[in-house]
Amino acid sequence: MYSLKKMKKLFNIANNRFLIEGWSLIKTDVSEPCICGTLKSYLEEELKRIKLDMYHVDVEYNRNCGKVKTIIDGKMKIINIKCDILIHSRGEIHEQDNLIAIEMKKSYQNESEKDNDRDRLRALTKSTSTNEVWYWEGEAFPRHVCGYILGVYYEVNKDEETVDIECYYKGHLFEKYKKNLKNVGKKRRFPLIS
Repeated sequence: MYSLKKMKKLFNIANNRFLIEGWSLIKTDVSEPCICGTLKSYLEEELKRIKLDMYHVDVEYNRNCGKVKTIIDGKMKIINIKCDILIHSRGEIHEQDNLIAIEMKKSYQNESEKDNDRDRLRALTKSTSTNEVWYWEGEAFPRHVCGYILGVYYEVNKDEETVDIECYYKGHLFEKYKKNLKNVGKKRRFPLIS
């Protein structure tokens, strides 16, 4: 039910619809939160279509069952985080709380900020962060957030009219691809699956 293949398909279908119908947002260089908010609506529609609408799509979510959301980075440093877009159950579905984490950047932004987003996705997609747990309302949770099935680094380039996408799984980059958007407004349709 929660396979990497299914999460990738969910993301690709929603993203392709967003790029076809909302490309003007990228082309006119609106703010990153505006782009994220619009992509969020396509992700919600796809969750509903595939009957996973018990999950939530949140923009800049920074809580882990009432506490500030943290990860442990590659240097074992604890970092407070808020992701651009998360698909998760907000702690309601213990079997698989976290589905997809998306970090978005514009191509002209600082390279170190881009690398920080990539590091965050590696940490978020690891299967376990530490053996530490804490309790909230009688339930045990990992102290640091992890276990997202798919991490997506999403870089928009309005000048080249492209989107670079990197996919992370179990703490590692496993796929990179580019969407060329020059003909989106001219009835060009993307395939549903990349």
